[in-house]
Amino acid sequence: MDKACASAAEAVADIADGASLAVGGFGLCGVPSTLISALHDQGAQALRVVSNNCGTDGNGLGVLLDANRIARVTGSYVGENKEFARRYLAGELEVELVPQGTLAERLRAGGSGIPAFYTPAGVGTPVADGGIPWRHRADGSVAVASPVKEIRAFGGRQYVLEEGITCDFALVRAARADRYGNLVFHKSARNFNPLVAMAGRITIAEVEELVEPGRLGPDEVHLPGVFVQRVVLLTAEQAAAKPIERRTVAASRTGKAVDS
Repeated sequence: MDKACASAAEAVADIADGASLAVGGFGLCGVPSTLISALHDQGAQALRVVSNNCGTDGNGLGVLLDANRIARVTGSYVGENKEFARRYLAGELEVELVPQGTLAERLRAGGSGIPAFYTPAGVGTPVADGGIPWRHRADGSVAVASPVKEIRAFGGRQYVLEEGITCDFALVRAARADRYGNLVFHKSARNFNPLVAMAGRITIAEVEELVEPGRLGPDEVHLPGVFVQRVVLLTAEQAAAKPIERRTVAASRTGKAVDS
């Protein structure tokens, strides 16, 4: 089955208001920015997003956040987005913070058909005991707090029950793909992308290179096409656009500042 779409706009056209959306990337590395931009233009509202982070101000998922398109975020790191913090503290955004490894496993479990699992991460903390503010009121008081989670002992050690995550859609970025949806990721851009792709009922991948079936060797494939429903080939300009989350400089031997 040829899964190639003519454009990013076509690929995201049926994402409706209130849809749940898993999005790949770590910081700004491996983020499906073209699909996010197309979704911004499409206009879907009140999205419920699952992603390691919510981009930065004006980049990645920050584009949707700035436009007030996101109602809820499940993630593990949100420290690079000032608008995210403002909306959360003002009661404009519901946020579920999850330990990073737990988030990865919840996505993998959901994509594997596993409804829940036990993990030691979070035992003895508010992650298990509940009470973490998910949503604030405008006056700063807590409107919605995280629930108490089930604890069970195995081999004399306590574990907390965590639920698998599945979403209506998943957006990911890959380096290469064939028309059947088999994906290859480039180095650290692999990050959360395979797990996110597994968790989507409809997974859309933007790719830098699209090849014909049979061109990818079995050992090259990081994610089989069974998890991917739509593939969008990026233009050369889109593929080259890879913003840096935090640029640092160092003095060279000549005394001039250089990127590090």
